[in-house]
Amino acid sequence: MRYIIAGTLFCIALFAIISFNSSVSSERKNADPRVEELLAKMSLEEKIGQMTQINITKIVTDSLAAAYDSATTLVIDTNKVIHYVTKYHVGSFLNGRAMPPDVWFRFTNQLQRVNMRYSKNKIPIIYGVDHVHGSSYLSNGTIFPHNINIACSFDTTFAYEEGWITATETADLYHRWIFAPVFDLGKNKFWGRYYETFGEDPYLISKMGAAYVRGLQGNTEIAPYKAAACAKHFLGYSDPKSGWDRSPAEIPDQALREFYLPPFKAAVEAGVKTVMINSGEINGIPVHANYDILTKLLRNELGFDGIAVTDWMDIIALQKMHYVAENEKEATFLAINAGVDMAMVPLNTDFCDHLLALVKEGRISEERINQSVRRILKVKFDIGLFDQPYPRNDRFNKIGSKEHKVKALNAAKESLVLMKNDQDVLPIKAGKKTILVVGETADKKIPLCGGWTYRFMAKSEYWFPKDMKTIYGALKDEFAGSKVIFAKENEIKKLASSADIIIAAAGEENAYAETDGSINDLELSESQISLVKTAIATGKPVVLVLTEGRPRIISKIYDQCKAVLFAGLPGVEGAQAIAEVISGKTNPSGKFSFTYPYKQGHIIPYNHKQSEYSILRPVEGELKRFAICEFGQGLSYTKFSYTKINLSDTVISTSGKITAKVTVSNVGKVAGKESVLWFLADEYGSITRPVKELKYFEKKELQPGQSLEFTFVIESGKHLWFPDKEGKKILESGYFTLIVGDQKARFRLK
Repeated sequence: MRYIIAGTLFCIALFAIISFNSSVSSERKNADPRVEELLAKMSLEEKIGQMTQINITKIVTDSLAAAYDSATTLVIDTNKVIHYVTKYHVGSFLNGRAMPPDVWFRFTNQLQRVNMRYSKNKIPIIYGVDHVHGSSYLSNGTIFPHNINIACSFDTTFAYEEGWITATETADLYHRWIFAPVFDLGKNKFWGRYYETFGEDPYLISKMGAAYVRGLQGNTEIAPYKAAACAKHFLGYSDPKSGWDRSPAEIPDQALREFYLPPFKAAVEAGVKTVMINSGEINGIPVHANYDILTKLLRNELGFDGIAVTDWMDIIALQKMHYVAENEKEATFLAINAGVDMAMVPLNTDFCDHLLALVKEGRISEERINQSVRRILKVKFDIGLFDQPYPRNDRFNKIGSKEHKVKALNAAKESLVLMKNDQDVLPIKAGKKTILVVGETADKKIPLCGGWTYRFMAKSEYWFPKDMKTIYGALKDEFAGSKVIFAKENEIKKLASSADIIIAAAGEENAYAETDGSINDLELSESQISLVKTAIATGKPVVLVLTEGRPRIISKIYDQCKAVLFAGLPGVEGAQAIAEVISGKTNPSGKFSFTYPYKQGHIIPYNHKQSEYSILRPVEGELKRFAICEFGQGLSYTKFSYTKINLSDTVISTSGKITAKVTVSNVGKVAGKESVLWFLADEYGSITRPVKELKYFEKKELQPGQSLEFTFVIESGKHLWFPDKEGKKILESGYFTLIVGDQKARFRLK
């Protein structure tokens, strides 16, 4: 079997060698003359160096590298940089920790000046940083909510502003390659990177991710600089079968194309300059060795012409994790021929030696190397690195500015989802109250931000801003005229006797990311369940506030709580947003970007297939309840009514359009924002169809008594087709149901 697998991958690699010539000639024909001129001057070793990315720990002083996790400064070892630049011609470095801007400036300035002095052809370094949700590796930078929250706002403005502000605050530091955003489909709720996704719907992910890319790459405020975004992680990374990071995924080709591919198509159409590759495997083939995905699909079909970079040590993983190569040299052969442009190696230069040997042996052509280097140099030219190769320190006043933090706060406020509100227990009515605050996440900062905040996974609140509020602190400030008391579990019964209401904060206490986010139980911890039950037992109304990067199961306590607010990972400004929603200063408008499961034994998305609940074999009782809240659900402090849908026609041709209109009215007593979500259900299909799919959304504010008309233009060629396993469009006649709010309308494709 080992020889069959190895032979299969060798054949794929051989096919890649033979078939890439046509794409090379096309790329060369359309190449930037500056790139071709430079490429002609470069030695083979220089070219391979451009395909190599090294971690920051290899170029700082030994003492700093040894204590990197607790580092508070960055000090370059010049001799190490000279070694990497002169011997290996390394063209990219990455990583960091939250440092003050002046520290970052000194570091990147010195790094680039050493490089430009010793680089034979004066090719600037491109530096990559994981600014995942705002300026997350910059002290006092603006931190936005994580993507799972941003998507709950159903307002692409926030994704755009996040990208724009991230570029504004970091480009001057020479952080010109931002490893964001994630375009992965948020399918598996166990996954340790779930919070990095924009949720479970392909259309929503597409719109949010594309908005971020346009904001970051289109930022004119950083002129003359430009920055490059990175669409992560092509393809299918987010749905490992076990839920554990980087473990195998089994995704049928048709499903891969219908649900997982569209967001990346949107990323390419938005002009994203780089793509990071899935670290895992799909259907037995590691993506880093998959020519069909990395070249035929990404390059030839989607038309992506930027840099395809590996994730951390992923070429090595072909040997030591996936076991499809017997050594790192063979792993390098597989990866390069599959379509990898740059290797995040990132701790040694073995990749350079192996690739050089492979070319000299004739197993990989130098023209294949040129293909990747051409893409890398093009991005460096496109974002102005040759014209502006150094950082600058005269615009630091924009970092963490009041204007930026207000935008992050607004994003947090509109991302919170009110899941239930029995007897209108929220907002807490004006007047002097006694509010009891309990819970393991109530007076902590890390649970508000999660991973990728100041550190990869911050273990201490030392790294967080001193003036950052916790939920408890924000509630004390928001209800300054009331008595706000924090209680431990053993104090709840005693202190609750004089309390009017209990705010119970629960969720995930620690920051996690990637493998460290792997779990085998999605239930909220027993200690937190016990604490909330203690609060419920007092008989006082309990408001549950959830700070978590994935939906922890709360079915044991949900029905007994009077109100539940999903706060997700709202960021540094998140506690203030939570307090304002609880007080009523902010009317919640978030709707779920994913389905919040009821039990972990049956977790399905909103756009599941009809057979999950068959009318031929119906289930009874609790089994009928798969979700506490479905995708698109969320309450407000006001009420909205929808009129009957008005269709311009009830029959549409295969090339036609139908205009749908609905009037939404605010029939409540306070102003509120409503996200109007338009779904389509294909009643019958030759490939089984989801029960419904989001096709369009729009969010607007309505004053009490105000009515607004919302419009959705349905186009057959855009909204009514689905792909087969080869990507061919299937457009079948039949009936469709349009759903918006509580209204439905039926039309026919003929």
